[in-house]
Amino acid sequence: MDSSQWQWQETEKGSFLTCKLLADWQHGFFSNHFHQQSPEVLIKYLHPQASSYRVKQIHSNIVVSTNTINDHQVSNDNLVEADGIITEKSLQSVWCASADCTPVLIADSHTGKVAAIHSGWRGTSTQIVANAIALFQSQGSKLENLLFALGPAIDAKVYQVDKEVAIKVLNTIIPDAKNSDSEDLLTQGYEFPNQVIILDDEVNKVKLNVTQVINLQIQKQGISPDNIAIAPYCTYQNPEYFFSYRRTHEKNVQWSTIISC
Repeated sequence: MDSSQWQWQETEKGSFLTCKLLADWQHGFFSNHFHQQSPEVLIKYLHPQASSYRVKQIHSNIVVSTNTINDHQVSNDNLVEADGIITEKSLQSVWCASADCTPVLIADSHTGKVAAIHSGWRGTSTQIVANAIALFQSQGSKLENLLFALGPAIDAKVYQVDKEVAIKVLNTIIPDAKNSDSEDLLTQGYEFPNQVIILDDEVNKVKLNVTQVINLQIQKQGISPDNIAIAPYCTYQNPEYFFSYRRTHEKNVQWSTIISC
C-alpha cells in the first residue's frame, strides 16, 4: 500500500478520503463523520449539479448501468438490486455503501466513464470486479486505461472467517483451483504475498484479506499494478473515521462515490 496516494479532504462536516490515482475525477470515500447523510446530500461536497445513482446492495456480483436504473427505479424506495453501477453519461455520480466490505471505484482515463462497486467476501468470491471490467470492455474500454481505487475496508488481522469462506474466495485467484483439494488451496493461499490469508488459532478458521484478493483478481484480468491503489486504512481499527459491522454489529455505513467526466 502506498499511503502517499491517499489524502484527507476537510469540510465543515468532517473528512473524506481521496486518491491521487483518480485525481481527474471528483470522488470521495466518505467517513463516518457524514453519518445519516444520503448520497443526494453528500454530492454537494463534490459537484452539486451531478446526478446520483445507488442500488439496493445484496452481496451479489451484479453490475448495472445508470440507464438500467433510470429505466427501472422510480424512487429510492424502489432501488434496483445490484452491487455495482457503471455510468453512461457525464456528470453521473455512482455510489456504494460499506462498513467493512471493500468499496472499489473504477475510472476509464480515455472515456471518463466510471463505476462504483461494493465487494465483500461474497461479491469477491463471485468476482464482481471482474464483471465490472468485462462491462467496461463491452462498452469499448481498454484494460490499460482502467484505474482502480480500493477504499477503506477491514484488515485481515481482524477479519476471521470460516475456512470454507476462504476457500471460496481463493478459488478465484489460484490457477487450476478445480484440481486442488481444500487443504492444498489453503496452503497455496498462505504462500501469496501481502497476507491474502493468515493462520488463525481457532480450529477451522483463518483470517482473510478481501482487499488483497480483489487486487489479485484485477491483476489477473491483465491490469498493471500501477493502475491500482489500496487505501491504508482498516475500518475495524479506525473507529474515529469508519463504521465497522465486525466491531459494533450495528448497521451503519459510509458512502463512496465517483463522478463521470
